Amino acid sequence: MPSNTVAQFAEELNMPANVLLDHFRSAGVELDSVNADVTEADKSALLESLRRSHGSDTGKKVVLTRRKTSEIHQADGSGRSRTIQVEVRKKRVLVKRDRSDLAEAARAEAAAQAAAAVASAPEEAPAPQAPAAPAAEPVADLRTAEPAAPAAPSAPASEAESSPAPAESAQPESAPVEAAAQNEPAEAVAPEATQQDPVSETPVAEAPAAASEPAPAAEPAPRAEPVPASSAPVSAPQATPGKARRAPADADRERARRAAEEEAAALREMMRQPRKVLRAPEPEEAATTGTLHKPAGTKTTVKKESEGKKVIKTSDVSSSWSNDGRKKPSKAETLSPGAGRDAWRAGGKGGGRGGKGGRGKGRRQAEHQEPMQVEFIAREIHVPETISVADLAHKMSVKAAEVIKHLMKLGQMVTINQILDQETAMIVVEELGHTAIAAKLDDPETFLADTEAANEAEALPRAPVVTVMGHVDHGKTSLLDYIRRTKVATGEAGGITQHIGAYSVKTDRGVVAFLDTPGHEAFTAMRARGAQATDIVILVVAADDGVMPQTKEAIHHARAANVPLVVAINKIDKPEANPERVKQELVAEEVVPEEYGGDVPFIPVSAKTGQGIDELLENVLLQAEILELKAPVDAPAKGIVIEARLDKGRGPVATILVQSGTLHRGDAVLAGVAFGKVRAMLNDTGKPAAEAGPSTPVEIQGLAEVPAAGDEVLVLNDERKAREIALFRQGKFRDVKLARQQAAKLESMFDNLGEGVRTLPLIVKTDVQGSQEALVQSLLKLSTDEVRVQVVHAAVGGISESDVNLAIASGAVVIGFNVRADAPAKKQAETNDIDLRYYNIIYDAIDDVRNAMSGMLAPEKREEVIGLVEIREIFSVSKIGNIAGCMVLEGVVRRDSQVRLLRNHVVHWTGSLESLRRFKDDVKEVKAGFDCGITLKGNNDIEIGDQLEVFEIKEVARTL
Repeated sequence: MPSNTVAQFAEELNMPANVLLDHFRSAGVELDSVNADVTEADKSALLESLRRSHGSDTGKKVVLTRRKTSEIHQADGSGRSRTIQVEVRKKRVLVKRDRSDLAEAARAEAAAQAAAAVASAPEEAPAPQAPAAPAAEPVADLRTAEPAAPAAPSAPASEAESSPAPAESAQPESAPVEAAAQNEPAEAVAPEATQQDPVSETPVAEAPAAASEPAPAAEPAPRAEPVPASSAPVSAPQATPGKARRAPADADRERARRAAEEEAAALREMMRQPRKVLRAPEPEEAATTGTLHKPAGTKTTVKKESEGKKVIKTSDVSSSWSNDGRKKPSKAETLSPGAGRDAWRAGGKGGGRGGKGGRGKGRRQAEHQEPMQVEFIAREIHVPETISVADLAHKMSVKAAEVIKHLMKLGQMVTINQILDQETAMIVVEELGHTAIAAKLDDPETFLADTEAANEAEALPRAPVVTVMGHVDHGKTSLLDYIRRTKVATGEAGGITQHIGAYSVKTDRGVVAFLDTPGHEAFTAMRARGAQATDIVILVVAADDGVMPQTKEAIHHARAANVPLVVAINKIDKPEANPERVKQELVAEEVVPEEYGGDVPFIPVSAKTGQGIDELLENVLLQAEILELKAPVDAPAKGIVIEARLDKGRGPVATILVQSGTLHRGDAVLAGVAFGKVRAMLNDTGKPAAEAGPSTPVEIQGLAEVPAAGDEVLVLNDERKAREIALFRQGKFRDVKLARQQAAKLESMFDNLGEGVRTLPLIVKTDVQGSQEALVQSLLKLSTDEVRVQVVHAAVGGISESDVNLAIASGAVVIGFNVRADAPAKKQAETNDIDLRYYNIIYDAIDDVRNAMSGMLAPEKREEVIGLVEIREIFSVSKIGNIAGCMVLEGVVRRDSQVRLLRNHVVHWTGSLESLRRFKDDVKEVKAGFDCGITLKGNNDIEIGDQLEVFEIKEVARTL
């Protein structure tokens, strides 16, 4: 049904009638209502209006998107292959153009060119040089439009030779173009040409992109040469008379000429743009020569596409593929030979066909597969206290296998997850050419420094901490006992001190904190800790014994800690006391008394009678006044662990000396690798205490485990932070211990391989931490080249069932120092024949272990001469050999004895007897004064007068 009204037409177009009526009115068609009739002229006017408003020359555009998915296989850092999905997106733009528009654009260009040529002819001015890229079609139309010119046939002929296709396509259109150029006014030609500029500009700009595709007849040739264009002005003057006779009035022609010049200038400006794409090769590149099998290298020029524009080609339905801007071009696209027409001439290594040393594409692919040579970069490697092999390799940016290889060269067999100590790791780093810097882990202990800086309180005077040191049995504890008016020495096993005793003594001049250290040589570490925690050292020397090894050691500890000395010459009440000898010996150790011009006070004292005790205390307090000892009181407590033990009823118990601040019950404390809250606190007399100030020894309970003696004690406000720091320290201590053990095992593995080194495994359990440390060190010192002491486990507390199980697995002897085994442990030890040994004096434990090691020593072999025989006759027997008729001069000859053949008192042969007979009977032995027949095993070289020395090898037990 034909649409005769606006409403019917709107229904056909599927749009509102009111909107369509507005469109008609905008197009200049006056309709009254939606029921008004619509003619074909009205529809045409509406169509022209819409084309003008929306653009009639844009054509129909269709965008196609193509996705291509592929897979590539690539190896990751660990060597495993993984598959990667790759998606390539391409767009294709299709534009539908009208043939009438293209023909109209061609006609407009031809008219503009003709008008420019006609206008330039009367002035006889040379026309501008045509660019290299202009289309050949307008030139051909111009020459066809001048049939009266005498030189016209030669120009088309030359053009036809160079570009025949454009000339032939331009022949049928020459007459209409000429008529349009002569009959239409100039004012009409100029707008038409201006309107068609975008159409003509688009094909010319895209001519290079379409060079690889076949072009239609209306498309200008991409390789237009400047010679035909420059021939136009040559033929123009010859065509001038014919043109002048047919020309209209001068005024109209002048206007047409000016308009044509403007249009020609615009066209030349437009056609000048593609010169950058289609320019001729540069002279230096043209001079390069090559052969077919080995083409010369050419320089490829890539022109960037203008941003924000699509690529459109000049054809009825033009198409182009462009990469999606969001994706990088694939490797195949980058290396495709279609990127340029002369891409096969790229030359160079592994170029196209005929490339040097290869066969084109295969050579190029092989070159891309070569590993890239990376220059070595020396780095600064921060090496923590412990680090695994994998982490060390990662820090140096090398493979773990490389680190393992260097460690194997250094004699260490390691795995990728093995922990290395700092020293070994730094050696490996230096071996690989990097710079090793010793560093610490990012630990939470930095929080402690910030806390200490924030807790700055006013320092007040405090009591001095005095350590009593000296040789064993010189009377240190007895002297302190008299000062305290108590009986402490009788409570120690064997009468010697085996723990650090911390006491607080009130005197007339103030409070003094005393630390009583053991004098036995095994307690060196205890004495060192006492010297570090103290302010003044009292050196006790027995007047009847003089300076002994531990006395010298105490002097060294005091000097190392930079602590002043006060010498107490004890046992002055004994008749054999000789204080002057003690002074002379101490002067030899550079301890000069005040009366000799030194700075060390010497006080003769007696722990039994109390002589000189007051003078000793006075000198101690005088030294304290000189030192001006101060410490903050209203601050979190800070101290040192003097002693620690595991009590069966109370758990871990630590004796600490508060050095600064105040310790309260309920404080969260951190002591080395142990942490906890102060549940209970006892003073040196065993009474409960609510708080402890500076220079006060106390015993605390509530720690999670037994701390090590000498650890620093800190009070933290946050218990969670204390736990975090303690756990970090435990892990670090464990890593360091394992790394050192591993290093020790690797060092001793090959050393002990060929030698019969025997091991005595021990499990040591003690009552306190200091005794355990001293006993373990003393036992390890007993190791020799043949017998080695191995402490499998050492801890504080009673002997438990787990200790017995460990002894069963390792075959160890369990040593209990001031501790006993519980009932289940005793029963299991009896069942499995585990040796449990209890001691309360360190001497006894060391002596027993030494005896056990002596029993494990290989016995010593000694030779013992038991007889002397003289050869007096020789009997030769064919089947037996030489038989020596001998007389036993000394001792006895036994059948299984070893003998030496002496000739002229020189050892000629050593061996054993083959047979021993007397009167044709085999006998076991022959005594002195009897004769016998002897044959030697493997030796017939005997002479009359030789002597045989008979000896036996005996094994003698060795001792350490």
